[in-house]
Formats: sequence, structure tokens, C-alpha cells
Amino acid sequence: QVQLVESGGGSVQAGGSLRLSCAASRYTYSTKRMGWFRQAPGKEREGVAAILVGGAITYYADSVKGRFTISQDNAKNTVYLQMNSLKPEDTAMYYCAAQQSGATSWMTAIQALAERGYNYWGQGTQVTVSS
Repeated sequence: QVQLVESGGGSVQAGGSLRLSCAASRYTYSTKRMGWFRQAPGKEREGVAAILVGGAITYYADSVKGRFTISQDNAKNTVYLQMNSLKPEDTAMYYCAAQQSGATSWMTAIQALAERGYNYWGQGTQVTVSS
């Protein structure tokens, strides 16, 4: 089974940067897709970014395009979310998720950023952006 360990959350001023990390066990063996989700108070959880493991294909929500970058380090079995130009509306609990089975071919951004298919979730890490 995949276990996800997150780190990197914290508080930052608007315009600042933060990098989240998600270490996944058995990443290179079985993980097909990794994603970052967030949930703000009173809001539904939304997909922020996703990456297809091994293919270097990435997806982003429109709200974070150009500001956030998802990347992977296979040697460390880790996925990162580099967040730049942070805005107060980025404040949320951020969750790392992993898909261990199923097809990912021809996946659209809508599909990649949806919760369907993700099998494992991290505990969440809080990101707070002050104005």
C-alpha cells in the first residue's frame, strides 16, 4: 500500500513562495498518478495539480496556472508542488493523493484533477497566505 508523507506547509505573505513535498512509498513500483488537492473553509475540495508518473505530463487548475508547478523526483519517490506568487485565496488545507491502479492514458485535465481514481491520501498540510 502507498503511504504519503507531506511536508512544507506553513504561513507566507502574499506574493511569496512555498514548496510542498509528498513522499510516497512504492512510488516507482505501482503509483501511476500523483495529485495535489486543496480545501478552503466552506469550499469543496478541488484539484490543484496532477502529474502522470513516468510520463512527465502535468495538469493544473486554471486558478493556479503559471504560478504553481508540480514535479517529481523518482529517485526520492517524492512529488513537489512549487507555489509562487501566492495569493490569500490560495489559503487552504493541501492534500497529496496517489493513484495506484487504473488507466491514465489520454487523461484530460478535468479527469486528472478529479478525485476519482486516487486510492491514497495524505493527512493534509495547512497553507496560509496573508495579505
